[in-house]
Amino acid sequence: MKTDSNKLLLIFTRNPELGKCKTRLAKVTGDIAALEIYKFLLKHTHSITKNLDVHKTVYYSEDIWLEDIWSKGNFEKKLQNGKDLGERMANAFKDGFASNFEKIIIIGSDLYDLSQNDLENAFGALENHDFVVGPAIDGGFYLLGMKVFKNALFHNKVWGTSSVLEKTLKDLEGENFHLLESRNDVDHFEDIKDIEAFKPFIKHI
Repeated sequence: MKTDSNKLLLIFTRNPELGKCKTRLAKVTGDIAALEIYKFLLKHTHSITKNLDVHKTVYYSEDIWLEDIWSKGNFEKKLQNGKDLGERMANAFKDGFASNFEKIIIIGSDLYDLSQNDLENAFGALENHDFVVGPAIDGGFYLLGMKVFKNALFHNKVWGTSSVLEKTLKDLEGENFHLLESRNDVDHFEDIKDIEAFKPFIKHI
């Protein structure tokens, strides 16, 4: 399963179960539509990562599903471990560095804006920088990459809020980092209501 690459892509995902994913979006769309939207986003994430010439590990939130979308395309499967998102991400990075990967990037699975080219550019940025950050329009980040582990990036943040990016960039002051273009991750109805690809999922509203 392992490629010859020293690069590792971590994909954090929630198990797509009714009532357990995209809960903020579901307040407007309902649980069934929110689940279908999340499955659509998972398919998009799979499509932009399956041909990426790096090692890829999917980190599940609840349980590792043996037969699902990630069973095709050379994805390793692991379970997230930690009491909050920061600790879970930190542990995934630590595991990657312990496995001798040199350039590690983490993404979520709710970015319709993201492309394979974006991910290739992010890994390219790590050639000349120690860190790379993809700022999300809502004030968080959609991508974080590093060549050296920095523990501070995963602490003292209220995950899922608009202060995360600002605090992350403060943690990186004095470091050699590269900032990518902003992207829109999907958390709320406003994030999808004007995008054509999501119209079939929200026509009941």
